[in-house]
Amino acid sequence: MKNLLIVAAALAASGLLVGCSQGDAKQKEAKGDGKAAPAAVLVAAMDVAPREVPIAFDAVGRAEGSREVQVRARVAGILERQLYNEGDAVKAGAPLFRIEREPFEIELEQARGVLAQEESRAALAKQESERLKGLADRRAISQREADQAEAGLQQSNAAIQVARARVRQAQLNLSYTVIDAPIGGITGRAMQSIGSLVAPTSDSALLTNITRADPLWIRFSLSEAEFARLRSYEAKEKDKIQVRIEAADGTPFPTPGEVNFSGSTVDASTGTVQMRAEVPNPKLALLPGQYLRVRVIAGSQQAIVVPQTAVAQNQAGRFVWVAVDGKATQRQIRAGDWLGGDWVVLEGLKPGDTVILDNLTRLRPGAPVQIKKS
Repeated sequence: MKNLLIVAAALAASGLLVGCSQGDAKQKEAKGDGKAAPAAVLVAAMDVAPREVPIAFDAVGRAEGSREVQVRARVAGILERQLYNEGDAVKAGAPLFRIEREPFEIELEQARGVLAQEESRAALAKQESERLKGLADRRAISQREADQAEAGLQQSNAAIQVARARVRQAQLNLSYTVIDAPIGGITGRAMQSIGSLVAPTSDSALLTNITRADPLWIRFSLSEAEFARLRSYEAKEKDKIQVRIEAADGTPFPTPGEVNFSGSTVDASTGTVQMRAEVPNPKLALLPGQYLRVRVIAGSQQAIVVPQTAVAQNQAGRFVWVAVDGKATQRQIRAGDWLGGDWVVLEGLKPGDTVILDNLTRLRPGAPVQIKKS
């Protein structure tokens, strides 16, 4: 009986050991030794292909009038009247100011009186010269007296020329008492008050400014590399380079401009080249002095474009995630300019590559990905 109990206990223990071994084996099989394949990341993606994109350079520019003129007093006197409203648009030749006229009218009358005197003296000298010349021909007087009379006539004629020049100068000074607009444009504020004494040789000479804002000039700068690309385009293409303008709030200006000046030297301190564009501005929507966004468009090229959200950056530079055989792979790229919400890719991608667009933070090299069906 005792032997039977010992045998039964041994059988039960062996059964328990077999059960434990089978359970451990099933558990290891279920867990795969802790190396089960991770779940694929669900991502959106796009197959890239080259398309035509503009060759463009962005810069910040500042507007200025195509002509900016300082209106100055050209004679000294009391400023009597202001004949325009500040900020008005005026045409060339429109009267702006008037300086006291009476002193210049008196000066003109004096100059005319001197001229009349000289003309009278010249007439008398002519008569005297002709009379003495006749006497000298008949040997009634010496030739010296006749020569002196002729010299007196020439001096009188010279005096007439001086007197006439003074009359013209007096007339010119009188005309300067009415100060006209030298160009058409927008007037600035008056720099001198009515009743002020102005003089052309002092700071009081500046009366106002006139700016022609149609067309408007936009000054900006391009880097040395951008300028070289721009010149290369000019040498190959016949089309004019376009300049697009945006206000500071992002509002696009409807009319494109054209480059009308490019610098011949590179600024050593900034490494840039000065540029200038001319933009039609008939409604004066843009104002001189305004800062603007400038986009220089120099033709087009074939390039791959990806959304900006698909581009990330690491220590090596910018990169995108590409799906290759169902796995995520990092691909370093060389990005160009922005194109709206996209980024132009110059190097690193080829047509047909599948670029991952979202869930980028969950990706690791070699991680399985599943592309969403659209």
